[in-house]
Amino acid sequence: MSHRAAVITCSDRASGNVYEDRSGPIIRRALKELGFEVTEPVIVPDEAEVIATEIRLAVADGARVVITTGGTGVGPRDVTVEATRSLLTYEVPGVAEAVRSLGAANTPLSWLSRGLAGVIDHNENRAFVYNAPGSRGGARDALSVLAPLLVHIVDQLDGADHDLNRPSSQ
Repeated sequence: MSHRAAVITCSDRASGNVYEDRSGPIIRRALKELGFEVTEPVIVPDEAEVIATEIRLAVADGARVVITTGGTGVGPRDVTVEATRSLLTYEVPGVAEAVRSLGAANTPLSWLSRGLAGVIDHNENRAFVYNAPGSRGGARDALSVLAPLLVHIVDQLDGADHDLNRPSSQ
């Protein structure tokens, strides 16, 4: 069974057509390769309430994985993390730390990403959310960490066994 995933690009410039979305297509393509049904692209400005609304809508629409891209740095308009934190039921900090560590092998700027990973319980829906950096390299680093985990995370959200090598008891 294919799970639904959503990618939300958070960027004033991409949403204003100043430049093209560079990281969203990378993430969408990788999710499709992993077997996810990926919703249409969503590109929003760096506005916390707009970002939070789009995440909520994606989860309400059945997305089991929501990946935002952009707005994770330390700039004054980087508000994706705050928008996401307000929605999380709980964080999964090891995922974000693994992405930062992988990225730091290529650039020390990776340590400036404040991206979160966590779970949202919204009405009857549960989803894993991750804030990827807005760069191509940051998106690739995120997917390197997330690719072997995402299907297992969704299975876990549905109560499957913790062992990656053992089939679910469902």
